Amino acid sequence: MVATASKSPPPGSPEPAVGNRPQGCTNFKLRQLLRVVARRYDAHLAQVGLKGTQFSLLSYLVAAGPAMPSRIAADMGLDNSTLTRNLAVLADLGWVQVAAGPDARSRRVSITDAGRARRTEALPHWKAAQLALNARLGEPDVLALHALIDRSFQRLNDDTPPEGPSA
Repeated sequence: MVATASKSPPPGSPEPAVGNRPQGCTNFKLRQLLRVVARRYDAHLAQVGLKGTQFSLLSYLVAAGPAMPSRIAADMGLDNSTLTRNLAVLADLGWVQVAAGPDARSRRVSITDAGRARRTEALPHWKAAQLALNARLGEPDVLALHALIDRSFQRLNDDTPPEGPSA
């Protein structure tokens, strides 16, 4: 008889769920998932020289038009320093323009024709990543995941205290 060792989780991994109570760190689990998903999108978008974060920023600017960095950060859930770093790369590539805003202290970000063209070129690759993820997870689970993310986002951004016992 051959003994099989159970595979132990990597250091820092959360404990498995016990019964109906979550175990481990939700932040850790979400970051793990985000990294796996981001790698899949990045692999598709790399074919046109983009990362997922860059595609998202270009897409935001296509949809919203020129915007102040503070508005972009708020809408996309980014902190200002992360947005500034990402915009600097896109500006260096000539895909966005950061110009003076309505007053001396403000700036306005807009997508350039080159940025719009790069985003258009990348769109089929983003779509392929989206379809591949949907196929891998199954559309019912993707729908459930989106609903859970939307509910969680709303609850975590709502300033009213939760009802019931605290965790």
